[in-house]
Amino acid sequence: MPDRPLFLERASFRRRRLGDAARVLPVVSALLVLLPVWWMPRLISFAAGAAWFFGLWAALILAVWALHRALLRAEAVTLRAEAAVVEAARERAAAQAAETGDTAARDSHGAF
Repeated sequence: MPDRPLFLERASFRRRRLGDAARVLPVVSALLVLLPVWWMPRLISFAAGAAWFFGLWAALILAVWALHRALLRAEAVTLRAEAAVVEAARERAAAQAAETGDTAARDSHGAF
């Protein structure tokens, strides 16, 4: 059985997927900026193009803000989970050292 709990893997998986979304967002936004030009260039007026551009700009600001908050939360969850794993390993090592009476092992782990 692995030393790491399952929730750590889920947290790091979520963080990696959010990082992937952050990498893809500029490409998707560039495609969305050019969409009216490719889709129907003769039917879009200057005013409609400007409204599309600034509406997309506002939506991208909100998307980046939401992605940033999600990345910060995912990072915090991952750090808490990793700290819990380290603490559990330290406690397990200290308990094993106490069972065997190994004072050097207890001192090196800082448990006592």
